[in-house]
Formats: sequence, structure tokens, C-alpha cells
Amino acid sequence: MAGIHITDIEAAINHWRAKAPPPDGVSVAPVWRALAETYALMVFHRQSNVDETRLPPAALAAWLDWYATTPDTPCIAICSTSQGDATCKGCGRSFEEVQLWTAMTPVQKRAVWRRITAEGDSWRFTRYAERAMERTA
Repeated sequence: MAGIHITDIEAAINHWRAKAPPPDGVSVAPVWRALAETYALMVFHRQSNVDETRLPPAALAAWLDWYATTPDTPCIAICSTSQGDATCKGCGRSFEEVQLWTAMTPVQKRAVWRRITAEGDSWRFTRYAERAMERTA
């Protein structure tokens, strides 16, 4: 089962820090608090993932707001799965992931993004890295 990775929670916190900075430089907005509590519990329990169904509604909504600012697909328009490859040379997704992408949840998509980024061997991250950056900007 896919879960929300702690680095995504941290990215969402930073997103909200930039989006809604505290007026006095000290106070914490409720949306930050929801994410920060989740983050703190993950650190305390030494968890790298949290099940989305266990997130407080405010934290999940804040995470989804951050998620909406990320690129939806790792596709760089060079799909080798259409040529019969089990894994796309362009983006690094499996044939099944490419086919089911539109039906995947945001949490499932982020799990795929984390995997292909960690592997870093698809053309998205090597040969056509500049092209991929242009598409996400």
C-alpha cells in the first residue's frame, strides 16, 4: 500500500510556509499545525510513510493543496512502452503504471514519482533532463 512519504509532508509544510507566512513571524497557522503534528508523530515513531486514511482531514487537505502544485505526470513524451518495453525509457514508469496513471490516486502517483526519482536512470533524469525541467516549469 502506498503511503505519504515524510519528505512530501515536509514539502507541503514548506509550501504552506511560503503560501501563508505568519503575520507576526511566530504564530503557526492551523494548516501548518495539522501538517506539523503529522510530521512530528512520524519522526517520533520513526515512520517514513503515513497512510492517507490516518491523516487528519486538515492535514490531508493541506497536503493535497501542495500536491496540486506538483507536475502530474513524469512523461516527457518519449514513451517506449508503446514500443513493447516493460519499463518506459523516457519516464521510468512500468507499462502498468503508464496505463493506469489517470486512475491512480495522488498518493499512488507520488509513490511512483519517488521510485523513479530515486532510480534516476530514465531519460527524464539523464538524457532529457533539461526537457523535463521545461515541462514542469
